[in-house]
Amino acid sequence: MKTELYKKHRPKELWEVIGQTTTTQIDKMLKNKKFPHASLFAGPSGCGKTTLARIIKDKLNCSDSDFNEVNCADFRGIDFVREVRSSMNLAPLGGSVRVWLIDEAHQLSSQAQNAFLKILEDTPQHVYFILATTEPQKLLKTIRTRCTTFMVQGLNFTDSETLIKTICQKEEIELEEEVIENIIKLGEGSARQILVLMDSIISIDDPEEQLQLLFKSDTKREAIEICRALFKPKPIWGEVAAVLKSVTEEPESLRWLILSYANSILLKQKNKNGKSIRAYEVIDSFKSNFYDSKKAGLSAACFEVIFSDSE
Repeated sequence: MKTELYKKHRPKELWEVIGQTTTTQIDKMLKNKKFPHASLFAGPSGCGKTTLARIIKDKLNCSDSDFNEVNCADFRGIDFVREVRSSMNLAPLGGSVRVWLIDEAHQLSSQAQNAFLKILEDTPQHVYFILATTEPQKLLKTIRTRCTTFMVQGLNFTDSETLIKTICQKEEIELEEEVIENIIKLGEGSARQILVLMDSIISIDDPEEQLQLLFKSDTKREAIEICRALFKPKPIWGEVAAVLKSVTEEPESLRWLILSYANSILLKQKNKNGKSIRAYEVIDSFKSNFYDSKKAGLSAACFEVIFSDSE
């Protein structure tokens, strides 16, 4: 079975991570055995927060059995925090420490954040908490101040180009400069998105076909159909569901196009305009990736937009 490029070439060492100046600081902390027991990685989606956390986990001599990776989009309530509190005092099973990677940490409920704050105040020496978020401002200030913050940034043009050419060398493939430039443009600074785009074209030799695939009309058409259904004055779930049933394109590619469309609407409209409000709702519902949830994630995001007013 083929392994996606973003999984196959996930960095295993800090020096392999492209475009993140914070790796020098992290490396120094780890070598001096002074890495903080509570850290916060903040920055755009797909730019390396989880990758850095997994590298740190290995450097801290944390075994897989002692590594807990939790996405707060799925576990965001007080029960999750209680579970952490009840198990964090247990001794490591295979390594020296236990590590919790709490992804999308900003989605923890208010009650859960307050309970988690107490855990951060009394963390055992063998326990490390790594919080990752695209929206650090949604975390309690008291949580942020108890964590050492590492800012993760989107890749600039040069770093994006370096990433693409590095992968090309490893995969023993060649891409023309025009193709590379368009991958960088469509990737919008996300290392993961860049590799997804590369994955979609590396089996094709003809540069013209590669460019056509990058700007695939079917993907744009399906994204436009979804946007039209969502941006109706009174959208009907049945109509949106009918559009979703006919979707054949990669949900993550659709998400990027839908976000781009919604962002353009948001910036053009007045704050109190109905379309502007709807654009914000779309951006808020589509901000998390669909790499794991795939079409179900796309459907759930659309459902959330339709019924956000009724909550």
